[in-house]
Amino acid sequence: MTTDRLPQVGDEVEYDHSRLAIVTDIRKGIPYLRAGGRKEWPAPNPGALRVSRTRAQRIADGDFR
Repeated sequence: MTTDRLPQVGDEVEYDHSRLAIVTDIRKGIPYLRAGGRKEWPAPNPGALRVSRTRAQRIADGDFR
């Protein structure tokens, strides 16, 4: 489920042509992302991020077990 709301910490977001990452922090309004096997990085274009699953949806899906 994609939403048009601003990403929050813990949300899964789509960036750069359907790639997925998790928002790990927001510093001075810039979301920081992390994807499997990569270091954390600042989103180069925060306005282009689309929330694919909220933190609550990820918890309901069992992502934190």
